[in-house]
Amino acid sequence: MLITRLLNACHHFPGFVYAAARLIGATNTNEIDVRARRGSKPHCSCCGRTAPGYDVLPMRRFEFIPVWGYGVQLLYCMRRVSCRACGVKVEEVPWAIGKHTHTRAYMLHLPHWARKLSWKETALSFGTTWDHVCRAVEYVVQWGLEHRDIGSVRAIGVDEIQWGRGHDYLTLAYQIEADCVRLLWVGKERTKESFEQFFKLIGQEVAAKIEFVCSDMWQPYLDLIAKHCTQALNILDRFHVVAKLNLALDEVRASEARRMAREGFEPVLKKKRWCLLKRPENLTDNQRMSLRELLGYNAQERSSLPAQRAAPAILGIRVRGLGRQVPGCLVHARHALTY
Repeated sequence: MLITRLLNACHHFPGFVYAAARLIGATNTNEIDVRARRGSKPHCSCCGRTAPGYDVLPMRRFEFIPVWGYGVQLLYCMRRVSCRACGVKVEEVPWAIGKHTHTRAYMLHLPHWARKLSWKETALSFGTTWDHVCRAVEYVVQWGLEHRDIGSVRAIGVDEIQWGRGHDYLTLAYQIEADCVRLLWVGKERTKESFEQFFKLIGQEVAAKIEFVCSDMWQPYLDLIAKHCTQALNILDRFHVVAKLNLALDEVRASEARRMAREGFEPVLKKKRWCLLKRPENLTDNQRMSLRELLGYNAQERSSLPAQRAAPAILGIRVRGLGRQVPGCLVHARHALTY
């Protein structure tokens, strides 16, 4: 099978013809000559309309996806057109964009592998440079930003990631629904002002339709979520919930120890911290005895907990809808570790 036949089957462009192919042994490169089909009119690269030809520029090379370990380059002499609206401009070609030396197909192929490998390894594997991989990724990201639809977002997740030495963080916002898991926005810092930019991006109408928000217990997150996502159920990171519970339990234990010391019963709570924090099945016999002794001591007088005796009161937070049931699964089990 001729390589030109293969290219016509997978990447055929109306108005252009793959004329000839040759292998350059010194560089392990397949060079493919491309010419305009007879009678086809060039298109202006500014307005996209057909225009009469003006002149022909020197040959340009466009890198295509490598085949069987050999590089592929398309060779084409760009035409200039005399457009009535734009003046003399270089024609628009369907396989490349502007002054990029890579074809569209190659710029879509490189980011696919850049997701699996590092950019340096991707460049080495395909015989290109790190800069070319970077430009291809930028092209795909820019195309995605221009064509994304955020009007149907119903569940989001908010978290931060450390990106430099010290306390340098990025704020990330994800869409985390069963049929769509994707990154929506990246903020430069972990601040209230930075996270506010996310809600400006999606708009108040979209924010009001969000039903579920997963976040940690950082107060600026909670404040902005309560302000913009008025109908959303805020699902808290259980690591932070448990940390808050342990902290609240330590505070209660310390206050009870101080009160009992004043009453002359200090030994009752002395060295009882792990009796309260450990799981019942992990307690030793001595710890079980100590826990029974502790729970039996003046149970009616231990009143250090808040009057509400509820999780929001113990943790000292105010989150709308805390404790409501979450209907169904937000993220598939196969995505749990990745996202």
